[in-house]
Amino acid sequence: MSRPGYNLKQAFSQMGRNKGMYFTSVLAITAMMLILGLFFVAFVNVNLFAATIESDYNVLQVYLKENVKEKTAAKARETVETMPGVEHLEYVSSDEALDTLQQRWGDNGYLLENLPENPLPQSFTVYVSDKEAANRVANDVLEIKGVDDVVYYQDTIEKLAKLSHFIEIGSIVVMAFLVIVSIIIVANTIKLTVFNREKEIGIMKYLGATDWFVRAPFIWGGIIVGMISAGLAAGLTYLIYSKVTEIIGEDISRILSVTVVPADYLTYNVLIIFLCIGVSIGICGSIISIRRFLDR
Repeated sequence: MSRPGYNLKQAFSQMGRNKGMYFTSVLAITAMMLILGLFFVAFVNVNLFAATIESDYNVLQVYLKENVKEKTAAKARETVETMPGVEHLEYVSSDEALDTLQQRWGDNGYLLENLPENPLPQSFTVYVSDKEAANRVANDVLEIKGVDDVVYYQDTIEKLAKLSHFIEIGSIVVMAFLVIVSIIIVANTIKLTVFNREKEIGIMKYLGATDWFVRAPFIWGGIIVGMISAGLAAGLTYLIYSKVTEIIGEDISRILSVTVVPADYLTYNVLIIFLCIGVSIGICGSIISIRRFLDR
């Protein structure tokens, strides 16, 4: 390992003599990392959605019944404002709700302009102190005369948390399985290369070459395979993710009022992770295969 120039030259030389096997290894590891990359971007975005919605956990939307009388609406507002945990309340008229919906629809907002009547109810945007207050107010407000429904994000956050946990566990299981498979593939590739150079290695050992001198070119070969695979997988992940965000990213931002993680930022982190995984796979596979030969 003290002569990296020689070791790299030998690594590329043996890769050139066994192009088919190394090409297969690169494809297999690239496919493995691509799957991990897609799991990773899904996990990061789901966590972002959950964190963004959780920041609105202290906001409830209380909808009034259709054609509710002004006196009843005023009484409902007064009752909600005096509830424990309520910090303040904002009244949202039907027209204001429709304007907000048109803004969220963006270019498609014109579809709401020719409605025969405004279908949206009056509502209160209620700001509470904490999660416990949100749960209590959400239950109590339904008992108030004139209130039709209440919406807040508890169920959504719990579902996103479950989805995030599922993706996290799935990623770990899939990663462990695919990493083991990739190490086996690299080990078998290196093993076949070792068999092809068996006589040459035997002569080197006879002349006094150390085990590390023999190992080094194979380890560098594994590292190169891992780095090439990492670059290809990161590039494919970027292409797929950027295309998906281009198609549905604006819709998600408009409908859910959250943004997706930028492709450039995410891909940089994916590349770093892939390089670490790829190099580790290459080193482990190489050491396993050459160790068995040197121990004989």
